[in-house]
Amino acid sequence: MPTTTLQIPTADGQADSFAAFPDDGEQHPGVLLYMDAIGLRPELERRAVELAGHGYYVLVPNLYYRHGPAPVTEVPGHITTELRPAVFAELMPLIRAHTTERALNDADAYLRFLTTRPEVSAGPVGVVGYCMGAVLAVRTASAHPARVAAVAGFHPGPLVTEAPDSPHRLLAGLGAEVHLGLAENDLSPEGIGELGRALDAAGVVHAVEIYPGTVHGFTMSDTDA
Repeated sequence: MPTTTLQIPTADGQADSFAAFPDDGEQHPGVLLYMDAIGLRPELERRAVELAGHGYYVLVPNLYYRHGPAPVTEVPGHITTELRPAVFAELMPLIRAHTTERALNDADAYLRFLTTRPEVSAGPVGVVGYCMGAVLAVRTASAHPARVAAVAGFHPGPLVTEAPDSPHRLLAGLGAEVHLGLAENDLSPEGIGELGRALDAAGVVHAVEIYPGTVHGFTMSDTDA
């Protein structure tokens, strides 16, 4: 499976990125894969390669590029429960600096870059995200309904909040099919109800699944989650 590193031009600089795609010389649908809060690392590169094996061109940008190339912080090969507090103490300034405004500006740059790659077929793309990346996936699809055909998010960050720009309040113009996989305590029963009603009102195909006995981050094999 071919892989490469790329630089995506954005309004604030160059976002270093990882890409994986089939080795057949053909064009394939594009997928924008948003990292979790821990950052771009081998775990996410493996996921990109696996997804590309199903016939997609998968692009994984370093969302923290304003602070340097990945890895921006020192991340252990496996994040144990004991190491997790120290790891996230170092990550929190990066997470806070990645504002919604910056994320949406970047999303436009990522989509523009992805859809103009010679290896990517014409048409809308898919967006996949983990943790905070799942929230960004929903925001990206809401902001670009004609450019995103499908969204998948796993153990998402806050999708239902009191904020006026809460992701669930932005779904009215959504054009993408939505599939979400939640850990047991990612969202309250009330929040799940609100999210479901917002998706119903958007009129899109959607599925929200809760995985019993799981905790936030459960898909990542390099953590104890």
